[in-house]
Amino acid sequence: MADSADIADAQAKPATARFEKRKDAVLAAAIEVLNAEGFKGMTLADVAAKVGLTTTSVTYYFRKKEILAVECFLHGLQRFDALVDQAALEPDLAGRLSRLLSLYLDLQARVRRGEEPPMTIFSDIRALSEEYRGPVSEAYRQLFMKIRGLFRAPGYEDLDALGRSTRTHILLEQIFWSVAWLPRYEIEDFPRLQARMFDILAHGLAGEGQAWDPVAIEITPRLGDPARDAFLTAATPLINQRSYRGVSVTDIAARLNVTKGSFYHHLDAKDDVVVACFDRTFEVMRAAQLAAQALPGDQWRALSSAVSALVARQVTEEGLLLRTSALQALPEALRTSTVWRADRVSQRFASMISDGIAEGSVRAIDPVIAAQMVSAAINAAADLIAWAGDVTPRSVVETYARPALTGLLVK
Repeated sequence: MADSADIADAQAKPATARFEKRKDAVLAAAIEVLNAEGFKGMTLADVAAKVGLTTTSVTYYFRKKEILAVECFLHGLQRFDALVDQAALEPDLAGRLSRLLSLYLDLQARVRRGEEPPMTIFSDIRALSEEYRGPVSEAYRQLFMKIRGLFRAPGYEDLDALGRSTRTHILLEQIFWSVAWLPRYEIEDFPRLQARMFDILAHGLAGEGQAWDPVAIEITPRLGDPARDAFLTAATPLINQRSYRGVSVTDIAARLNVTKGSFYHHLDAKDDVVVACFDRTFEVMRAAQLAAQALPGDQWRALSSAVSALVARQVTEEGLLLRTSALQALPEALRTSTVWRADRVSQRFASMISDGIAEGSVRAIDPVIAAQMVSAAINAAADLIAWAGDVTPRSVVETYARPALTGLLVK
């Protein structure tokens, strides 16, 4: 196959010390560009500029942009795989989860100090063409299976395959999401962050004696023009599956069996699509939060009901929320304002958690970190429709929302 031949060709250059040093520098620069701009926005010229080379010089090490992107993803997966190997040496599940978080934050600290290249963000793997996606998808699958093996631990023999898979998904997404909020903290805070992340991830949010009994709520967002919303509903799963730059206006129009002209009647430009999809996502989350807060009872009930309702929506294409990975495609100004809006949603969760701690329905945890982790769990649920196709809106609350909120150590 062309992808295997190209990658093999890239790896067949003479492995002199000078060659390897320069190749590593190109790879590190490429990871930075890929993380900031996504695959579609990454160019060999941008990578070359970061290391003081010409574009032609970069092609000596990586003949195509696709080959370089594949190497970036594989490099990151190999680094993460090494962390999992070390975590797997711990005898019990709690030790394995704690060790993996510690190793990952240690890695991020070394990256922050400039001792290692940045960790690759994996959300744009889906933007690769099928020709090049294969090796990366297989490497990710192998990593996922290895992490799933961490849950084959003493005391958890009765956890079925779906239970291990959903917990693996939750664990991975919490770790990957952390790159969005870790920059707000100093390196010296990382050990404290590790302890607080582990506490929330392992033991959940519920206060002592609180049962898992979320209430079904009706989410009634203010979505405006139904015809415009139909375009956004169609665009959201496409962007989640292929990345924003991997989807065209023609793709979105074809999904609705309408013309491109009809599309532009409702939206002025393609960039407007992702902004509008985020607006729609934030409005749905806001409506769920408000509906849950209107329930009688305590904040644990409100929080678990809001999260369960949002997760349940995401096993249907009509209810999908836009994955935050689409942020990579936005121009810097739009990205900043969109992140600010996402933070407002998380801030409301933080307020609910703080109120719950005060009344005793939520455990004494870090409300800011917990709110980010709640948002991450909701965001990650958009992928369940792809790999856990047999789940229903009702069953996903038990199989996914429950461990996400009550803790991965709770059976």
